[in-house]
Amino acid sequence: MKVAKGSLSRALDRPDPAVRFYLFYGPDESQSRAHGERLLKALGAEKVALAAPSLKSDPAMLADEAAAIGMFGDKRALWVEPAGDEIVAAVEALLELSVAESPAIAIAGALRKSSALVKLAEAHAACLSHVSYELGEREATSLVQELARGEGLRLAEGVAGRLAGAAGNERGVIAQELAKIALYVDASADSPALVDAQVLDDIGAGSEGDSTRLGDLALSGDVDALTRELDASAGDAVPISVLRSLQRRIMMLAPIRAKVDRGQRPHDAVTSSGNAVFFKDKDLVARLVSLWDSVALERVLQRSGELERRLMRSDSPPEIEALEEELVAIARTARRR
Repeated sequence: MKVAKGSLSRALDRPDPAVRFYLFYGPDESQSRAHGERLLKALGAEKVALAAPSLKSDPAMLADEAAAIGMFGDKRALWVEPAGDEIVAAVEALLELSVAESPAIAIAGALRKSSALVKLAEAHAACLSHVSYELGEREATSLVQELARGEGLRLAEGVAGRLAGAAGNERGVIAQELAKIALYVDASADSPALVDAQVLDDIGAGSEGDSTRLGDLALSGDVDALTRELDASAGDAVPISVLRSLQRRIMMLAPIRAKVDRGQRPHDAVTSSGNAVFFKDKDLVARLVSLWDSVALERVLQRSGELERRLMRSDSPPEIEALEEELVAIARTARRR
């Protein structure tokens, strides 16, 4: 059963005991993950992680775990992330059980409408599915306000938008930034604190410039400057924010590079893009589209997306080290081009 955004809160906060399988998928994986965590809280259940490859090789495993009773009678919820069509047989076995003690929650990326898993989750009455799209500016600003209240923060005018923009409208990064701010101002639900622009400046929050600069240095092939910048940040860079900034830069470069592929000179292609490129960035963008062809840009975009998904998982490598390795690898590739 597919659940629209307007009905989702009720479904998450008051789970239907008849639902055995939840599928949260879409471009915004952090939002899907947040829905799953919210459901866990409402269920009062312990998360039991299962790997999709294991379910593919042993489809009965999911049903067996769902039928099992916790050792101490505790509630459990089976968590599969990342999930895809490889778990369809396992979900079908789960749905065939006469009685299930534990529901299963699957977190997936941007599955196609033709996905067998999506079709199964949308068609079966004992399933619930919801697709998470990336937040728009207004939605992200509202989310910042909502999460800030939970941290005991009162945001001055303009602060929510600044935080949302710096986080690339990404829920997980927004939550991390707000938790950092709450710690800095010693705020809590019982003792709220006001956060203004000066607080953001003091702790380096809400600034997208550094994140964008790191990606630009990598794409420019300036290994030395990139290394100095990474050393200067001393681990303060938020990896997901940097990756999102890098992805936005590549998405801006791609259509300009396509014009170059059709025969335009780089500076002409940039100029014909109008307001898509900030005037101070035009020389930089022209240089980048000269360095990177369309295939290479697509490869960097794909790798950054894969790294982002890895970092969002609990078993991910240390975030800042993984980010630094990827940026340096991009810079070295650019230098060879």
